[in-house]
Amino acid sequence: MVIVFPSKPTILSSATVVGPLEKRSVFQTYFDKISQDERVQKSTNEQGNTMLISDACQIILKKSNLNNLDIDYFLGGDLVNQMTPTNFAARELAVSFIGLFSACATSVSSMIIAALLTELGASDFSIAGASSQHNSVERQFRYPIDYGSQKPATSQWTVTAAGFVLIGKHEPKLPYIEAATVGKVIDYGATDPYHMGGAMAPAAFDTIQSHLKKRSQKLEDYDVIMTGDLGKIGLKILIAMFAQSGVKKEDLSRFRDAGAEFYGEDSSFLAGASGPGCSASVYSGYMMEQFKTGRYKRVLLVATGALLSPLTFQQGDTIPCTAHAIEIGMG
Repeated sequence: MVIVFPSKPTILSSATVVGPLEKRSVFQTYFDKISQDERVQKSTNEQGNTMLISDACQIILKKSNLNNLDIDYFLGGDLVNQMTPTNFAARELAVSFIGLFSACATSVSSMIIAALLTELGASDFSIAGASSQHNSVERQFRYPIDYGSQKPATSQWTVTAAGFVLIGKHEPKLPYIEAATVGKVIDYGATDPYHMGGAMAPAAFDTIQSHLKKRSQKLEDYDVIMTGDLGKIGLKILIAMFAQSGVKKEDLSRFRDAGAEFYGEDSSFLAGASGPGCSASVYSGYMMEQFKTGRYKRVLLVATGALLSPLTFQQGDTIPCTAHAIEIGMG
């Protein structure tokens, strides 16, 4: 389903807060704050995740010269059970809250809903985004890191990060949201929780194709199409799918993936990065800066999410996936 926003809701400000390991990211110069402690000086990983979100929101308010009473809605989510870090951050922000779960696709689904609220005239200012915290996510979906279990080469590293944007009414010379596609749930029968890129690539392919078709666009209409956290292997699969569909080789270079690039060529992170905080931090930091400097004029941001849970994995079920896309222009 493609949504067009005639009023051009604008990304007025953004903020990215990350953990200590993320200073090894190739995007580290675009982060607003790098914590020196994985738990952000809190007693639990989950409380640390909450602080990442709260810090990002406070940075946005400071950048925008606003306070929490000026914010109409706070939209976000994470991967911890019942999204408790986001819930607790919403308690501190004390504004109308819409909690969302699209797994790692939440960074974009939250922006889509914030843009809709703005388009409808229901919101002047909304904060939208997502977060993840490495230790808490690994413990919930795979094994506690204390186990020291060996991971296969297809696995990805969950990023400790929070990325949020402030969305409001149109303002010139700032990046604006022109259209979006809400993806379907795609399930190709994957069952391996250590190969998320392969599971999510078909969902990204379906959403991008749908967006281009319904918008009567081609790949060359975009400076870049950046997916969220397919990682190195998932990105190769996505590019291969488009190559098989007849896309010209020169246009395939427009595809990039935040997870594949996040830690550069550091083999310690195997197939790359993942987690809602991965796409959220790259989109809110690096991508917003590219618009400000004039490098990009039109970009399609596509966040992918694996909609499994520890329960469904333990029951041997497959991994349903989704992808949401948001078209951002400048001018």
